Amino acid sequence: MAESGARRLARLSEAEGKPVLLRVAVDGGGCSGFQYRFELVDGPEADDLVVRRDGQAVVIDAVSVPFLKDSEIAFVDELAGAQFVIRNPNAASSCGCGVSFSI
Repeated sequence: MAESGARRLARLSEAEGKPVLLRVAVDGGGCSGFQYRFELVDGPEADDLVVRRDGQAVVIDAVSVPFLKDSEIAFVDELAGAQFVIRNPNAASSCGCGVSFSI
């Protein structure tokens, strides 16, 4: 997880008044074959991989881990919008919005 992702999760936890984790999953679909799914959760599931940085955590389900190997999860706040993004070296291509990808 990039520093920007950890900072954003810390702000979200502060706003919620409790710790929140970011769940990242890969689902079939989207315009490029696979798509990322982001969700705020209270805790990990039993088989989740937990990635921590600066006291914040991202959880990834076991099925999604191979698709996200060596990826970086960041938060960007740009003219086009503010969102979590995945910088995935395993993706052969991605759509213009960056939400779906192919391997």
